Amino acid sequence: MGHLPKVIAIVGPTASGKTSLGIYLAQKLKGEVISADSRQVYTGLDIGTGKATKKEMAGVPHHMLDVVSPKKIYSNSDYTRDATRALEDVIQKEKIPIVVGGTGYYIDSLLGRLVLPDVPPNEKLRARLEKKSPEQLFALLQTKDPVRAANIEPHHKRRLIRALEIADALGASPSKHPVDQTYQVLWIGISPDEKTLSKNIHSRLLTRIKLGMVAEARRLHAKGLSYKRMDALGLEYRYLSLLLQKKVTDAEFLESLERAIVHYAKNQKRWFARNLEIRWVKNKTEALRLAKEFAKS
Repeated sequence: MGHLPKVIAIVGPTASGKTSLGIYLAQKLKGEVISADSRQVYTGLDIGTGKATKKEMAGVPHHMLDVVSPKKIYSNSDYTRDATRALEDVIQKEKIPIVVGGTGYYIDSLLGRLVLPDVPPNEKLRARLEKKSPEQLFALLQTKDPVRAANIEPHHKRRLIRALEIADALGASPSKHPVDQTYQVLWIGISPDEKTLSKNIHSRLLTRIKLGMVAEARRLHAKGLSYKRMDALGLEYRYLSLLLQKKVTDAEFLESLERAIVHYAKNQKRWFARNLEIRWVKNKTEALRLAKEFAKS
């Protein structure tokens, strides 16, 4: 194991403080951050996704942010390909890549905890699944591939169809197909207790609204991002599309979005709980100690 390139992964639910911990460790260890967030890859999705600002980055190089237009569909395999390239570049510079994010499926694919199945599109199956509602698709996925269902947005029709297509082709979850290790990974987890996390989610949401999250969505729509595509981008943008179309009131928007984020955080925790290599830390000091030991070993 000693000769494998070293990577630090910082994981945990949304609003747990991963971004600032990643930047802190990168500063201390002269590392570079590789984002693993399925929405932060899109340009212009800044406030809604809680993307770190230039000031917050504090001069630490960040990769895998703003890589593609939100009008385009960017898959897990696209991410794995591009993020692997970024990872290798950082390693070439003899710096430590610090992978930070809450999209467990992306991180596990990138760092070899699951193999991405090479499943071609099945048009017949897609046509059949297209007729079903997201609720029906999600229920179906829970029976076919409960592991993937635990870390997917239940309203994201395209992803649900793709996950079912993969489950159908493999007859099993891709998560049950581990691959050879390419990297030596230190997994650091950050997960506040439920009460603290709920409070963090609430205040972070209010902050983003104050920063102009609604105006950002309006701007994206004016630039040609359809409400249908906004809905497909999930979470914040799904509810912003409903708000801009006046399908919900301000109060309903806030309440339903907050509830959806809390639900998403629970799914993230469930996903990461399966990884027994994660060292759950209480604070930055503990994380730094582990990271320094790992870098020296």
